[in-house]
Amino acid sequence: MFAYHCLNPIAEVGLTNFTANYEKTDDLSSAQAILVRSALMHDMDVPNDLLAVARAGAGVNNIPLAKFAGQGIVVFNTPGANANGVKELVIAGMLLASRDIVGGINWAYENKDNADIAKSAEKAKGKFAGTELLNKKLGIIGLGAIGGPVANLARHMGMKVYGYDPFLSVEAAWNLSRDIVHATDINVIFEECDFITIHVPLTEDTKNTIDKAALAKMKDGVIILNFSRDLLVDEEAVIQEIKAGKVRKYVTDFPNPTIAGQEGIIIIPHLGASTEESEDNCAKMAVKQMMNYLENGNIVNSVNFPEVDMGVCRQKGRVAIIHANKANMISKFTAFFGDQGINISDMVNKSKGEFGVTMLDIEAETNPETIKKLEAISGVIRVRAVK
Repeated sequence: MFAYHCLNPIAEVGLTNFTANYEKTDDLSSAQAILVRSALMHDMDVPNDLLAVARAGAGVNNIPLAKFAGQGIVVFNTPGANANGVKELVIAGMLLASRDIVGGINWAYENKDNADIAKSAEKAKGKFAGTELLNKKLGIIGLGAIGGPVANLARHMGMKVYGYDPFLSVEAAWNLSRDIVHATDINVIFEECDFITIHVPLTEDTKNTIDKAALAKMKDGVIILNFSRDLLVDEEAVIQEIKAGKVRKYVTDFPNPTIAGQEGIIIIPHLGASTEESEDNCAKMAVKQMMNYLENGNIVNSVNFPEVDMGVCRQKGRVAIIHANKANMISKFTAFFGDQGINISDMVNKSKGEFGVTMLDIEAETNPETIKKLEAISGVIRVRAVK
């Protein structure tokens, strides 16, 4: 029996996928698994028995990834589960920026008591005129779960689409329209495009991808969209370029004091994944990944450990070992089982950064003594008897 705790409300359509082997608990200290959306976990004391955290969403800046990795706690996210909701909002953001729809709506509200509002509108509408998306150049930085669908939809809308992604997967590439221009240099995006939207995770390498130097290369009147993370863009520099007339509009899904109330900035209150469908998809995906790990030891869509998948165990036992990524760890494990006279029928070893995961199917039942001895091996962080 596994106990799970929800730090935020999680869509019931996801929680109903838990079987009778799972029990929801309001007591965090007794949980082996945690489901979370936006709750901050950096200063949170978690139980020693915690095995996994599943984020029902893509961003994980609210979770201490390195700390949890050092404790052998696997953190999952749900990339792509909310992709359609974000994709649609990106297109809405482009329309809001290219045509002064918000200004027109505000005008109509302000004139709600005007008996001649229809006549007045004909005179006022010129102030809210904009441009169309057709034949405009859209540059997309990151062609993954969200950037790829945005590229395809924009192409269907008649835009000329440029994409930059040095880490583009084969699967993502197959899903892209053949008409998309693949830029091998990010500067092509900066120099050529009328609209630029960024869809990459926030890391030390991607922080301030759009900075003062990038802005200087852009066309006059460029529109920038950010539906990924606010720190991907140097917003102070963007404000300066808006005032200088270089940047026409900046559209972001991340309100903060730097940009609040600034002219030329359209702020959406983090609504990218705020659809019933997105929340349902994220919940279902988070629960599925959590169950697969707890029951089979498989790690799919983890952000702090490598991907490991051996399916369902058909042998008598399965052991999952989280350890430091250093030389001779595998030989230590195989030597241990050899000394015990236990045959290994299948094994997989994967690493990511400082950490590695080794999973072994053995032709013997696991027991507490075996786990205790494995835990004593230098470099081992956590050992689980999956079966």
